[in-house]
Amino acid sequence: MFERIREDVASIRAKDPAARNTLDVLTNYQGLHALWLHRLAHTIWLEGFKWVARSISTFSRWLTGVEIHPGATIGRRCFIDHGMGVVIGETAEIGDDVTIYQGVTLGSLILKRGKRHPTLGNGVIVGAGAKVLGSLTVGDNARVGSNAVVTEVVPESATVVGIPGRIVRKYVVDEAPRQTMAGTMNFDAHAVISDRLDSTAQATASMLDHLQAMERRIESLCLILRDKGIDFDEANLPTSNDENVDSASAKQKCAEPVAEAP
Repeated sequence: MFERIREDVASIRAKDPAARNTLDVLTNYQGLHALWLHRLAHTIWLEGFKWVARSISTFSRWLTGVEIHPGATIGRRCFIDHGMGVVIGETAEIGDDVTIYQGVTLGSLILKRGKRHPTLGNGVIVGAGAKVLGSLTVGDNARVGSNAVVTEVVPESATVVGIPGRIVRKYVVDEAPRQTMAGTMNFDAHAVISDRLDSTAQATASMLDHLQAMERRIESLCLILRDKGIDFDEANLPTSNDENVDSASAKQKCAEPVAEAP
């Protein structure tokens, strides 16, 4: 038991720069308290004392603002940050080293008994306000963006954002920091860091790249026409903020007047 507590505290201190010391974590992190009460309730649930387990769960929700059904299975070093409004359903399964932010729901899409809640793999991060619904699987090291609504399987190491959830990127996670619990280098809270762009941002970036490529082609044609002694009217068009020296040089040469052909 004490080993699990030490793991919990170490995980929180590694992931949350606001955690000042062990005493601060032990006394002021409601998500941690919710996990401790869940472990008690889950043990009692498995022993068959369902009402007692549900009562402990209800007390935990009143105390911490986190609602975890005692039937849910949660792995080691789970970090529920802030915690208020988190709901975890009865048949949810959560792996090791998972991070869950406030307002997250691991819910169901059906009213039948049986497996109806999500399964989160190891190292998953679920951003604030996200809803993961149904008996789907979120693969190891995947990221669920803030306020996303996920109803389909998320592959391992993928990032999913939006409503409905869509995969915007897959990436490879360096396992060394995770194994040493130094995970700040790869820690992607809410799946919103700059190098994992939304699909709209990716489309805009592709359009800008295309425009710059076309601009360079036109500049090359301009130089060829000038070399041939062909004059033409130039429109004063705004240019892109291109830092490419060769491109800038080409613009300058294109703008230079050329002596008329004899």
